[in-house]
Amino acid sequence: MAGALPDGEPVPTDGSLPDEATQHVGKNGFAVYVHVPFCASRCGYCDFNTYTASELGGGASRDEYADTVLRELSLASRVIAPGRVDTVFVGGGTPTLLSASDLGRILEGIDRTWGLAPDAEVTTEANPESVDLKYLSELRKSGFTRISLGMQSSAENVLRLLDRRHTAGRAPQAALEAREAGFEHVNLDLIYGTPGETAADFDRSLQTVIDAGVDHVSAYALIVEDGTRMAARMRRGEMPYPSDDVAADRYLAADEALTAAGFDWYEVSNWAKKDGNCRHNELYWTNADWWGLGPGAHSHVGGVRWWNVKHPTAYAQRLHRNETPAQARELLTDDDRHMEDVMLRVRLREGIELSRVDRDAAAKALADGLLDPGAYAAGRLVLTLRGRLLADAVIRDVL
Repeated sequence: MAGALPDGEPVPTDGSLPDEATQHVGKNGFAVYVHVPFCASRCGYCDFNTYTASELGGGASRDEYADTVLRELSLASRVIAPGRVDTVFVGGGTPTLLSASDLGRILEGIDRTWGLAPDAEVTTEANPESVDLKYLSELRKSGFTRISLGMQSSAENVLRLLDRRHTAGRAPQAALEAREAGFEHVNLDLIYGTPGETAADFDRSLQTVIDAGVDHVSAYALIVEDGTRMAARMRRGEMPYPSDDVAADRYLAADEALTAAGFDWYEVSNWAKKDGNCRHNELYWTNADWWGLGPGAHSHVGGVRWWNVKHPTAYAQRLHRNETPAQARELLTDDDRHMEDVMLRVRLREGIELSRVDRDAAAKALADGLLDPGAYAAGRLVLTLRGRLLADAVIRDVL
């Protein structure tokens, strides 16, 4: 970011923020993210801040993790007072490797510290093989309202290539169990464009999520990140790199099938039925404030962004010393904030006001069929289906 040191600037050991950053905290909504860094095994495409037991080497205890997060929450309570928490999202990693009671204790701590809004959305991610009906019922009783299950594909060959541990039928079964446990909102994640995946494979995956009765679907093109096992295999020529043309075809297939099944797109990679939008992500995308708890978690309050140390052991050690786990922070300039706001809002169904982007570039995008003419006439930039395929290029140009 412009105006920031290459690795951010130091954070006071007590985690304090500039007064101007905390004056209006929560004005546009407030969210809490909780990062759980544990995984039973590492997927070949994953570069998230996650650790298997062998990678941790006994350096951090899963059993003590909830208490460590609650220590950070206690520190956070001395820094800001948002008044209420609108959404909570527990991500990872595999949060459901923690006990349901530990996840419930973390949620109870957030409510006790800052107060959950009466209609708060509370989500946890889960791998399908890590939950059952009993576990899901305990989560629901503790206050979780939404669950996001990592399905990725219904094709066994694709799951094997992605190093996923669950079988093809487990994800939709877990979604049905979540409904039985009382979850009103259930998401299934898909990844498309994996080498070896056929159009028929992806069509079956789409039909599977539709038949599972979920109210939200996220679908992402496979991205091969440097440093992953999959990237190494591709460099060695053991498998081909993903195809942009195939990814575009898969996206069109997803939009067609999901729209026909009653889902509406509300962000380029996300579709939902009525009232099924992920409110937590919407707060991210509309520049709200949030506090990220856990190793490697990022936070944003009043134009200040900071990030915690990545390793769970270093994270726990800092908190045991009653020090902030934040590694560094950056103070966003007005230009930084404008750029990020445009980058995120252009991807949303409601788009962004034309007055906030380059009008000449927007006019060209309209002429190229990338923008909705009706919205444009009303003073807003909204992507067409073709525009969604080229969203990154549109964003680059209108900035």
